[in-house]
Amino acid sequence: MADAACLLDAGERLGVAELRALQLERLRASLRHAYENVPFHRESFAAAGVHPDDCRSLADLARFPLTAKEDLRAHYPYGMFAVPRERVRRLHASSGTTGHPTVVGYTDGDLSMWADMIARSLRAAGARPGDVVHVAYGYGLFTGGLGAHYGAERLGCTVVPASGGMTARQVQLIQDLEPRIIMVTPSYMLTLLDEFERQGVDPRGTSLRVGVFGAEPWSEEMRREIEERLGIDAVDIYGLSEVIGPGVAQECVETKDGLHIWEDHFYPEIVDPLTGEVLPEGEAGELVFTSLTKEAMPVIRYRTRDLTRLLPGTARAFRRMERITGRSDDLVILRGVNVFPTQIEEIVLRTPGVAPHFQLRLTREDRLDALTVRAEARPGAGPEAREAAARSIAAAVKDGVGVSVGVEIVEPESLERSVGKIRRIVDLRP
Repeated sequence: MADAACLLDAGERLGVAELRALQLERLRASLRHAYENVPFHRESFAAAGVHPDDCRSLADLARFPLTAKEDLRAHYPYGMFAVPRERVRRLHASSGTTGHPTVVGYTDGDLSMWADMIARSLRAAGARPGDVVHVAYGYGLFTGGLGAHYGAERLGCTVVPASGGMTARQVQLIQDLEPRIIMVTPSYMLTLLDEFERQGVDPRGTSLRVGVFGAEPWSEEMRREIEERLGIDAVDIYGLSEVIGPGVAQECVETKDGLHIWEDHFYPEIVDPLTGEVLPEGEAGELVFTSLTKEAMPVIRYRTRDLTRLLPGTARAFRRMERITGRSDDLVILRGVNVFPTQIEEIVLRTPGVAPHFQLRLTREDRLDALTVRAEARPGAGPEAREAAARSIAAAVKDGVGVSVGVEIVEPESLERSVGKIRRIVDLRP
């Protein structure tokens, strides 16, 4: 947009040399903060034979150990916090594979920084103070809704906290309240578009002009369809709870060429997913982040499991990351919710009448990804027992994982058996 340059904040105006100097200063402080206040980091640094004083350049970060989601789960709930719990103003959580979620905490300073990063992201997407922003990300322990909400308010926007669901009502709210910006998962945007058309309303005639889409991978083809059907600019936002939530990186509306990482707060690396070795800029690998300014829960070389590559900046001096191409683990992202096969396994194993053999089938129904759990009945389990088992599994997945799935109880010994590494996920999506 024509006036975008004059709206850049102080961090966005930094030259490359100034940015690198600031990153090193903040990196050394973050390493010290983690070392002095989090026993896990102190012990992991010692095991790797490094100390915060050993970081004299940005390249020295590669000497420090990587952190994984399993480390966060192992120290559930507050073991990774670097401040007393009394200083923590908010807790968010993402689902885990062992019954424990990954808990993240925020101080007042963290919440303020997060709001700043969402405000910066929205401004890069084309939002301006005074705009009405329709937030259709889920509110609650998921970071999407509240993160977007407070960031939009920080920018000076009017927020409609619609959250997810109630599709027909959302369509009505968009017509009545006339938002200019919508923040939502791209798959749910397609559902909203279908509802507009079902009601006989032309989506291109609404007030919406910009869509900020995140929480799940989406393709250029989906961008084109959304832009054509809705008549908007569709841009990508990236984040994850462990690092802060949404607002770690944002695609700029004037270029739409990848997500600029807000490097003055989050330092990125790309590593080989197998060896953990840092790869040269431009090579594809696993994205790793170190927080530079977080207080409650600093993360040091956190493995996101997301696969991408780093590219030079264009609309900003900050480097860009390409759209996520996949993950280095077996995580399924279903309508913005993280789902692990082991979460389903725990539920299947404790369900009466069901054998410990199951399969997850991913399909696409009306443009939305759908997951069906196919589990074997135990020999002798009759129709009533099978129906009860299906209802129990569906309810447990909804309550424990936070997503709706289909359930099919199939005949004993009808699913494929492992002949090495078991194939839990069958992806039937086009």
